[in-house]
Amino acid sequence: MAILLHIDTATEFAVVGFSKDGEVLAEQENLEQQQHAAFLQPAIQALSKKLGLPLQQIDAVVVSNGPGSYTGLRVGLASAKGICFALQKPLITLNTLQIMAHAARKAFPKADLFCPMIDARRMEVFTAVYDQSLNEVMPPQAMILEAASFMDRLASKTIVFTGSGQEKFHQICTHPNAQFALLRHAVTDMCPLGEQAFVNQQFADLAYAEPFYSKAFYSAPPKK
Repeated sequence: MAILLHIDTATEFAVVGFSKDGEVLAEQENLEQQQHAAFLQPAIQALSKKLGLPLQQIDAVVVSNGPGSYTGLRVGLASAKGICFALQKPLITLNTLQIMAHAARKAFPKADLFCPMIDARRMEVFTAVYDQSLNEVMPPQAMILEAASFMDRLASKTIVFTGSGQEKFHQICTHPNAQFALLRHAVTDMCPLGEQAFVNQQFADLAYAEPFYSKAFYSAPPKK
């Protein structure tokens, strides 16, 4: 099995941690989104020292690779790639929405489907739909929410909507099969996905790995 370093800076909170053979050894989180870059390296070093685990002993780095915050994704992936290059370790990239779906499945084990949502301003979200096995039922995408969104699936299945974007859908969706919860995912949700990817040797290309933004990044022109 493997010792893995986990990094997630994709959303409003950040988390880093270590796992061994599928079990979380330690983790640390940051709730200030603007401080993700400053938090990351000191947190990794602090956990490494706490565990008496030199970074050279890890087998791979697992990073939450989007969709999510443009800056957060770049911070996380750059740090992960830097460690991998320095230590000659493989890189594993995970979809942030699937990590969130894993957390939702733990909290709602009897639900049929899981729909994580990351707020993308106004009525837009980054979202996807996963089944009980965390297989994609609807692939990750940017979506503008409407009252009729997901009604075809809600007609026959219970769906758990979670994440920072679920509240705006909660305001316009009253279907009895819709459940809403603001859940916080953690290293415990990255760990089994990262471990499975390591066993299957699903490694990203260090030279070409890029964040998954779900849509093109837009930067407003400067005001004159």
